[in-house]
Amino acid sequence: MKVSTAALFFALAPVVSAIQRISLEKIPDEAIVEAHLQRKHMALKALALAGINPEDTTKASRYLRANSFYDQKPNFDYSLGQAENVVIKDYQNAQYYGTVKIGTPGKEFRVIFDTGSSNLWVPVVGCSHCGIPIIAPKAKYDQSKSSTYENDGAAFDITYGSGSVSGEFVVDTVDVAGIMVEDQRLGAIKDAGGLGMGYTLGKFDGILGLGFTSISIDGATTVLENAVKADLLDEPVFAFYLGDNADGELTIGGTDESKYEGELRMVDLTAATYWQIALDGISLSDGQSVAKDTSAIVDSGTSLITGPTAEIEKLAQQVGATKNFMGEYTIDCGAVATMPDIVFTIDGHDYTIEGKDAVIQSGGMCLFSFMGLDIPGESAPKWILGDVFMRRFYCAFNLEKKQVGFAKAV
Repeated sequence: MKVSTAALFFALAPVVSAIQRISLEKIPDEAIVEAHLQRKHMALKALALAGINPEDTTKASRYLRANSFYDQKPNFDYSLGQAENVVIKDYQNAQYYGTVKIGTPGKEFRVIFDTGSSNLWVPVVGCSHCGIPIIAPKAKYDQSKSSTYENDGAAFDITYGSGSVSGEFVVDTVDVAGIMVEDQRLGAIKDAGGLGMGYTLGKFDGILGLGFTSISIDGATTVLENAVKADLLDEPVFAFYLGDNADGELTIGGTDESKYEGELRMVDLTAATYWQIALDGISLSDGQSVAKDTSAIVDSGTSLITGPTAEIEKLAQQVGATKNFMGEYTIDCGAVATMPDIVFTIDGHDYTIEGKDAVIQSGGMCLFSFMGLDIPGESAPKWILGDVFMRRFYCAFNLEKKQVGFAKAV
């Protein structure tokens, strides 16, 4: 996650029934590449201690996978009944975060606005594995300082591929760009060890889930669904504009026509859980096919685009990317200019990502921004369209109609 000193602020003063905008600070691409290099260094050290040659990629990959170096490896069978408290990704590559206030008086927290989960959580005073003082401090929730705090006491536990995040529910007021959501249930986290160093060193304090209540821990109503119920929004809609090498913007209560061109095409969801849609196919501009008749979720909390391992390997081979022993892909920076475009066909319309936009580049390293992720379960989404996709296309989400829309970002 990115290192930036740009200040975060709310663009508008608090009002009721209005479209509000939140500035989203972007973590630089070079920080993503640096995180990749750090993971590689740690993996090489682990392999050396185990006496494994990293050039034996099969053996090295198996060892690292068995020892949880792959945070995005699901360790569960995806089903809403069985795994409702399981998040199918981590946040080690998340690139955008903004600010909310919790409590009275409001205390600021930097959160990832995440369409791939549904709960709000922040660390509580005394939390374990929640930042490092001075080096990577976190804002902490202190219930004793809030006059609107109410006790809840129910357990709050989320399982990630690499571990768990745990605490308990509390009830308090949440201020999202001046939209005052009262009596909001949120997680006060006491141990965030399950997110590993990606969270400890990350620039965010917590997560504000923008998925549906149907996948919320303990059935806690989401922040935006509570805002809709309280008639605080002009429309039950929010939208993302993610800046390309710049900060982005989250609009709540409607859309911002100045941020896109052409028609905003709305697509019905296949499931009102995650923002899951049918994906007609994925192909390359040179005519090669990657996948057909599959599914995807649109996920603001994931930087990369993920898909089934076999299909990602096929795609990487088609564009000339090379897989390393950590399961990540790099590409010769000199070849980026000639990479084919990648085309996502959704509801009969093509959404094209140019080859150069499918690469995260810093210095002399180019990371291919696709990663293999096999999510078990027949109803599971097969692809995750993260920030790489959302930077190219303005994305609008309609809670009432259960639709997501796309238009070319300006």
